[in-house]
Amino acid sequence: MPKVLVILGPNASGKSSTAIALARKFNGEVISADSRQVYRGMDIGTGKVEGKMQTIEGKQAFVSEGVPHYMIDIVNPKTEYNVAKFKREAYKLIPWILERGKLPIICGGTMFWVSAVVDNLEFPKVIPNSALRAELFKQDIKELFERLKKLDPKRASTIDPKNKIRLVRALEICESADTVGALTKAKPLYNFLQIGITWPREVLNERILNRLNEWFEQGIVDEVERLHKQGLSWSRMEQFGLEYRYISRYLRGKLDFEEMKEQLFIAIRQYAKRQMTWFKRDKRIIWENNLKNMVVLIRNWL
Repeated sequence: MPKVLVILGPNASGKSSTAIALARKFNGEVISADSRQVYRGMDIGTGKVEGKMQTIEGKQAFVSEGVPHYMIDIVNPKTEYNVAKFKREAYKLIPWILERGKLPIICGGTMFWVSAVVDNLEFPKVIPNSALRAELFKQDIKELFERLKKLDPKRASTIDPKNKIRLVRALEICESADTVGALTKAKPLYNFLQIGITWPREVLNERILNRLNEWFEQGIVDEVERLHKQGLSWSRMEQFGLEYRYISRYLRGKLDFEEMKEQLFIAIRQYAKRQMTWFKRDKRIIWENNLKNMVVLIRNWL
């Protein structure tokens, strides 16, 4: 089967720089599997690489250090974009990249999005149920999360437990009579090599803190404020979680700066822990943080 490389890992592990280095080494192009980097204007808080948009054979690519990245800056943040749409687009990009003699590299930390591509998950077409949604939105967010854990514990392990809209949609799918249970996996179309970047807990926490400090210096607060002035509601900021949730609370006067920064640091650490819990279940992933060792692994695989 055609070969596709996957670089994954928790927040601040160094996925993006590693993917770029490997793309330059093996003539690759990157497909971003990050559920927030698809949105335009959300740059610092999503850890986007520096670059600019270019057109490559009719397709828009975000080019960084000479390496094209796809699925970055493709929609307005007011627009909902989900895993089913991502998987569909990724499965169009992969053969197109291969046909041009390049190595497709999936890079990201959004666990469910990575799994959707690697496992060729088939997503049910569930028509929105307005009555069910109205009922669910009346419930407490903790109740919704507990309900999802009972119906679909795997999905619950990846979802933001404080994002009511995503919880309601997940429950809506679960409650559909013909879709209860695990998502089905279609026949694999590609040979995936999954390399995960991992660090000891204390090292990763230090990397998270250092990156967070850099983002504040780069103007992440200004970014969130600008997005709001451009019409992005505070409730939408809450849905995006992490940086956008806590900084928006600071801007609304709900937290002072130090409280916001401390709570955000804790939330990112907790999310990184959930990422690792999810990824560690997949025994196909090879864990490595040495670039030279990765090059050897990939060369042997190719």
